[in-house]
Amino acid sequence: MHIISPGWQTAKDWLMSLESLWQRYAGGGYAAVRDATPADAGECFYLALIAFAEGEPDRAARWATMAAERAPQSRVYTQAATYLARTAGAGTARVYDDGAAFAAFIRGGGNVGLYAAVSAALRALYGEYESLRLLDIGVGDGLALLPALTPAVIRLDLVEPSAALFAVTRAALDARGIAYQAHGVTLAEFMASAEGQRGQWDVIQATWSLQSIPPDERLAALRWLRTHGKRAIIAEFDVPDFGATLSPERVRYFVARYERGLAEYDGDSGLVAQGFLLPVFCGAFDRAAARTNWEGPAQGWSGDLRAAGFAQVIARTLYPYFWADAVLFDAR
Repeated sequence: MHIISPGWQTAKDWLMSLESLWQRYAGGGYAAVRDATPADAGECFYLALIAFAEGEPDRAARWATMAAERAPQSRVYTQAATYLARTAGAGTARVYDDGAAFAAFIRGGGNVGLYAAVSAALRALYGEYESLRLLDIGVGDGLALLPALTPAVIRLDLVEPSAALFAVTRAALDARGIAYQAHGVTLAEFMASAEGQRGQWDVIQATWSLQSIPPDERLAALRWLRTHGKRAIIAEFDVPDFGATLSPERVRYFVARYERGLAEYDGDSGLVAQGFLLPVFCGAFDRAAARTNWEGPAQGWSGDLRAAGFAQVIARTLYPYFWADAVLFDAR
């Protein structure tokens, strides 16, 4: 299925128009495209991303504005032009700087259906047990865990390095009178601690938290899950592997997917777009920013779980999220 993108006749034409710029950039570096004359909105925006990656935010803002003028129907171009113009002098915003924007994002749009789906799946899983010893890695503010909890959970261990997010989960559990052990550390710190070596859990779960582990460290973490839990339940997104940061395929995917995501928050006067989604989008092309997540294809997650020693790995699509399909992995 081809996704028709703003400013092009077809997705194929868009890819072809970007391919020539990509080849010039890959072969001759930034100098080969810095003063290029773009033929359409797509090329304008592509040049904006290149300029942004090369540390020229002012030029990136100008190219993005030109893209938005040529294709005003594009939410991505319009919001990117606003964001880049606003941050060109002050520097790009960090993803979680605007707490109100993130709160509106995570509790709105497709996240409502996404978290309802994962909580329902977890609750059904807990129902398979008469008594359950559960470890949740990266529980955050409990958006996935709290609606899923049942009386079957007789032991609950929680790992979460963010004090602000963890406080929300702990307050909710305290209000419900649910006993738990809180560990305000990273998974690596927990694995190395005495607490991390206590006994075995029936289920260890991680919802969109393991993607923050670099690939060269992930196998060790999954092996730890295998030796400390009888079953691992992991939710992640099925994201294609594009290779080069500025490859036309990756740019096309980002634009098409973010057109969908931005549409889910049209009515909030740009709060989510400017406070969260555009910082995430631009951060994915910012070479100066430290990388914080390593998403990948579902097949790769399944392969890593098997390599870690899980004999049976079942993967099923959980929810058709705007960024990528959410997949639930059940490994034993």
